[in-house]
Amino acid sequence: MAISQISIGKKPSAISLTPLAAKKVAELLADEDDSEQLVLRVAVKAGGCSGYSYDMFFDSELEDDDLVSEFDAVKVAVDPDSANLLKGSVLDYKDGLSGAGFHITNPNATKTCGCGSSFS
Repeated sequence: MAISQISIGKKPSAISLTPLAAKKVAELLADEDDSEQLVLRVAVKAGGCSGYSYDMFFDSELEDDDLVSEFDAVKVAVDPDSANLLKGSVLDYKDGLSGAGFHITNPNATKTCGCGSSFS
């Protein structure tokens, strides 16, 4: 279940974060220099075994057309091209011995690869 989000500006969010994902991102941000100026950027790029792959990183620069949302204390930025491919997606985090890490559930993906980081 995704946590409630606040869209910054008038554009709706392209991706939601679960409470566990937001908590983990906040923990990772706390370890970064200038963490208060960073956002989690979620993007889609061409490549990967299924056609597109997900890219997530901390970014200090926002573009005017970025869709920026806030989940608890975590700001998430998505560029418009990626937003079209991510619309309705949920970022989750699993902790444990197997399958630990971030995972995106994307309702727009018609095909995914075995590793879960590539889709079409």
